[in-house]
Amino acid sequence: MRERAATFSGMMVEVAAYFGFTCSGSSDDGCERFISTPIPPTYASQIFQMQEAGATEEDLHPVFAEAITESYFTDWGTRADGLRAD
Repeated sequence: MRERAATFSGMMVEVAAYFGFTCSGSSDDGCERFISTPIPPTYASQIFQMQEAGATEEDLHPVFAEAITESYFTDWGTRADGLRAD
């Protein structure tokens, strides 16, 4: 299953995180939100390799943030140019 996710299908991730906005004039106060989004095999592979090397959950946060930014927020570069998730 891991090999297929890392080479072909990717994987679905579900996260609960605090989302807030730093742009001026935003009426969206930060709050906890739950999202589900697919991430591609390249990210799945990187996550599995890091886990096998002993990475902690905190070590994986930047990889998940990048994957979720691309998949969920910017829709693979088709919107929200310049948006970043930490």
